[in-house]
Amino acid sequence: MPNTASAKKRLRQNETRRQRNRGQRSDLRTSIRKVNEAIDTYQAARADGGDTDAALVSINDAYVSAQKKLDKAGAKNLIHRNKAARTKSRLQARIQKAKA
Repeated sequence: MPNTASAKKRLRQNETRRQRNRGQRSDLRTSIRKVNEAIDTYQAARADGGDTDAALVSINDAYVSAQKKLDKAGAKNLIHRNKAARTKSRLQARIQKAKA
């Protein structure tokens, strides 16, 4: 346990930041998962001959949301900016592969 006042304050600050970062990282992972689920839904609809237009719109909406969150997380050093770029690139490649 910290003894000095400044060490106690650092402990409080670190806990607050840890909780905030944890929530933001969770939200980021959720948005990436939604893109992957939308791609899977599109592929299933395409295989069944279902409504692919709605699935494409859902992919686009999910990707735009994930892209925004990735860019913001990279800018705020929640994740490294290169990881944000790499993740966006991989998602985009998966989307293009699904459409082909």
